[in-house]
Amino acid sequence: MSHAGMMGKRVLVTGAGTGIGRGIALAFAREGAAVAVHYSSSPAGAGAVVQEILEGGGKAAAFQADFGQMEPLQSLAGAAVAFLGGLDVVVNNAGITMNRPFAQTTVEQFDLLYAVNVRAPYFLTQALLPELEKSGGVVINISSIHAYEGYTEHSVYAGTRGAFVSFTRQLAIELGTRGVRVAGIAPGAVPVENHFKSTPEVDMEQAIRDVGNTIPCGFAGTPADIAGVALFLASDAGRYIVGQTLIVDGGTTSWMPFGEQFKEPMTAQFGKGYVPGL
Repeated sequence: MSHAGMMGKRVLVTGAGTGIGRGIALAFAREGAAVAVHYSSSPAGAGAVVQEILEGGGKAAAFQADFGQMEPLQSLAGAAVAFLGGLDVVVNNAGITMNRPFAQTTVEQFDLLYAVNVRAPYFLTQALLPELEKSGGVVINISSIHAYEGYTEHSVYAGTRGAFVSFTRQLAIELGTRGVRVAGIAPGAVPVENHFKSTPEVDMEQAIRDVGNTIPCGFAGTPADIAGVALFLASDAGRYIVGQTLIVDGGTTSWMPFGEQFKEPMTAQFGKGYVPGL
């Protein structure tokens, strides 16, 4: 019997081709769950995740869906449920980021981030609701500490993350009476491959150490740190956590960062390659 109670569970993880989503998908599979691995633009990454799960004796398949559009959401829900034979857990992890000065942000950029980060998980969860009701399932929404703390040039991204925290709280109340539990996670700094696309010349290992030096615990988080919390929330051990978004950040939001960094524009550019105009 799996210590996390995931043996035989059926799980959909969105945005699972890279980063935190990849770590969550692999963690559920190691605990005995069958996993539907969603990806948008990382087929190689999703394929590698599926291959690793299959080689470990698990069950997994990859499913592509563009979360900037509405039509793929119903298709993803149907295909994932058909493959899994039902659904016990959905981890709404997929999201995109962007830093852009408020005065320069375009309507197109604003709409894309809200479509992917808020609209897509809202309507995907709606499409999956019948299966979640059948299983007495769990919805886990991955937000960010940007929902709680301000940061330079993140007005759009932070808004989407704050909306996700409110969505988690509200949905938990509405679905709790229908036997579906909803909770969330707000990760702090978890450097992953996408973070370094804008600065390919940077030594990634040193950059991760540098990030860790700014966090009270002394190190940056990893996808495994977030995956462990997701497993806990999905299990019976987390059954009394309803509507809450757990902040998992190594102490980042617990300290007062007196300094003047907020006065300076950012030097890195996040969102290149998938957000127009960057």
